[in-house]
Amino acid sequence: MISTVARSDQRRALVAIAVSQLLVLSLWFSTAAIVAPLEEAWRLSSTDTTYLALAVQIGFVAGALAFAAGGVVDAVPARRLFVVAAIVGAAANASLLFVGAGDLVWALLLRFITGVALAGVYPSGLKAMSGWFQAGRGMALGVLVGALTVGSASPHLISGLGFGWRGVLLAASVLALIGAAIMGRGVGDGPYETGRSRFAWNQVSQVLQNRGFRLATYGYLGHMWELYAMWTWTAAWLLASAEQRGGGTGWVSITTFATIAIGGAGAWIAGRSADRRGRTRAAGASLAVSGSCALATPFLYAAAPVLVIPVFLVWGFAVVADSAQFSTMVTEVAEDRYRGTALTLQTALGFLLTLVTIRGVPLLADAWGWRWAFPLLALGPAVGIVAMVALKRSTYAAALAGGRG
Repeated sequence: MISTVARSDQRRALVAIAVSQLLVLSLWFSTAAIVAPLEEAWRLSSTDTTYLALAVQIGFVAGALAFAAGGVVDAVPARRLFVVAAIVGAAANASLLFVGAGDLVWALLLRFITGVALAGVYPSGLKAMSGWFQAGRGMALGVLVGALTVGSASPHLISGLGFGWRGVLLAASVLALIGAAIMGRGVGDGPYETGRSRFAWNQVSQVLQNRGFRLATYGYLGHMWELYAMWTWTAAWLLASAEQRGGGTGWVSITTFATIAIGGAGAWIAGRSADRRGRTRAAGASLAVSGSCALATPFLYAAAPVLVIPVFLVWGFAVVADSAQFSTMVTEVAEDRYRGTALTLQTALGFLLTLVTIRGVPLLADAWGWRWAFPLLALGPAVGIVAMVALKRSTYAAALAGGRG
């Protein structure tokens, strides 16, 4: 039985870790929020800006695999790794202020370094939060993913408030440094802090033989097929839609922020629902709603904002609501001896898959127009729903959320 004092400490830790994550994750989309001014200032093509987005994803995958395989997540305390990674990411992001026209290679390198740094921030944040929660961990991790979501959206808010591209980059770096300070000074290690099981290449085949892991990962891959492409290109779709309609475009940045940020509420609510009613149900429902929204986008193109905005808000709410639950599923179906390998493998595969759709959406837009850029993303949720149904009916159902599936 956790004491009242311990619950109070949990609440403080929950807030401190979540706020830290929120502030540091402003680095992720710091360039995606300022695509148009960067194209002008750095003389970039639309393909170049796509590569800027991909560089962060590639850096994250490389960093996650390197940190896990090298045992960094075990050797370095979670809070210390978070702080150091956040400072490195803030420095790399701020260095973009010194990039000029023709320096695309340097910009790509800095975005890659930012992705590597974020690979030190995200998993160490999860580990720090898990150290404070045993019961209610699904809710706590949902809050953390919610913080990640709002933080990822924040550059769009900064841009929408009228800051120029330099102001957006500088603000994101300052926010990341504040997040590092809060994590370093505002929270200690939790009572459930443990060493993390390590990634091992020789365990990959054992992980893949686990049907529960495969089904949970199919769901995660379906989710990731949609998520980052939607986040990356929502602003471009809304801008093209507004220009096609012939109205003003001043609402696009704030709407993009709201669309991504509302996923924070989705992650929290889905986390609470998953703890009570089961992870496969919560994840399946989220996938169904988000996939339906992706299919609806052609019918909304060039429509009035009063019609477009509500659907995108629903999409933003649902598209990330299930995110934390796929990782939680893996911790519940994988054996302890290869849990770290399973989590790392799932994350790496998911972020590798985002490279396909982040690159694919603008290619579809070039070929068919932005009206038809998003429906293909619904394939991911469709696959994920099938996987969740199969997992709920499998022998692993009893292991998920105390038997609720």
